[in-house]
Parts: sequence; C-alpha cells; structure tokens
Amino acid sequence: MEEYKKEFVSFMFRCNALKFGDFTLKSGRKSPFFMNAGAYVTGSQLTELGRYYAKAIYDHFGLDFDVLFGPAYKGIPLAVATAMALHELYGKEVRYCANRKEIKDHGDKGILLGTKLEDGDRVVMIEDVTTSGKSMDETVPIVRAQAKVEIKGLIVSLNRNEKGKGTKTALTEISEEYGFPTAAIVSMPEVVSILKEKDALDGEMLKRIHEYYEQYGPKE
Repeated sequence: MEEYKKEFVSFMFRCNALKFGDFTLKSGRKSPFFMNAGAYVTGSQLTELGRYYAKAIYDHFGLDFDVLFGPAYKGIPLAVATAMALHELYGKEVRYCANRKEIKDHGDKGILLGTKLEDGDRVVMIEDVTTSGKSMDETVPIVRAQAKVEIKGLIVSLNRNEKGKGTKTALTEISEEYGFPTAAIVSMPEVVSILKEKDALDGEMLKRIHEYYEQYGPKE
C-alpha cells in the first residue's frame, strides 16, 4: 500500500474528518462511520489535503488534463486546494471550475464559478465522498452542457465501498453509467486494515462495520 494512503488515514483522524459512532447518512443509511470534508478548515489542513488529492490524481489519471471541477459546495475548496498542490508537487498548471447552486444573472453571469469550460477541455471531477452517486447525477449533466469536454475521471477522498443505487459500489455505478474512471485516495477497507494494524478499532466497532457491509456492501 502506498505510504501516502497510510498518512492520509492519520490525517483524517487528526483533523476529526473521519469519525466512528452512530450516524445517519444523507441516503438514510445508519452507519458506524462518517467522513466529513467540512472538518478541514485551516490553511495548513487544506494545503495538506490538496497534496493527498494531487498524489492520488497523479497515480490514477496522470497529469494529462486541463480543469479540476468541484461540485458546489464542498467540492469548491477541494478543487482550489488541489489545483495549487498539482502546481506545487508536479509543476502542473490546471484551471479550477465549480458550479453555483443558482444561476447568477448579473456581473459574472452563469452557473459556473472559476474558469469557463471550453470545447476540448479535459476535466477531472473532484469530490469528498460518494455514497449513492446522486451528486454525479446532478453534476455530470451540468458539466457536459457547458462545452464538449472529456471527463477524464472522478477522484474522491474516501471510497466508502458500499453499494449505490443497485448492487455495485457507487463509484463503479458512476463509471459504468457515465463512461469515465473513478478512484479514491483511500478506500474504507484500506482504512480498516490500517487501523487494525494500529489497534485503533475495538472489537465491537469492527463487528459493527462488518455488519454494516453485510447489509450495504456490494454484491458483485
């Protein structure tokens, strides 16, 4: 396993972004763990987070793209921080783009924030976490309606590795439905493996995580 994955798990804990307990997700599922990118609030945290995303993007998609697109609202700081990290780590200059929740009808008009999308742009989508895939159902049509772009892939910080709307993982469903690859900095099975090595999860929590995946884990 890549060293940055292990470092990222420690980073999530240090920032209180990954928690274990009792949580009700937006999907309605009762989960024993929860990841919240809104916990990254300082300059140093966002700088470090951007570097982890940049390393994962480089590993999975390379650097042959032009734009990082972050869906509103949490995706906006992720796109900005990662664009800066790509320049810092790899000397790669990319533009950032995001959508607004409401179309602006004055000044800098339109639904986009940051760069405008142009025909031929190669785009990497960036999100915090994907459970059901609903956010991409909203975002992909917006992106493709702006210009004739090529979506190179979707990167998230944590792959919860649970089924989406059907029996496959949400990231697999997104890839199959929209025709671009998906990846994560780290997956939940990797998180559990790392934390077990550190004796950071007790037997009761491991049991609850196992039971959660018995119910919501992918079936194929």
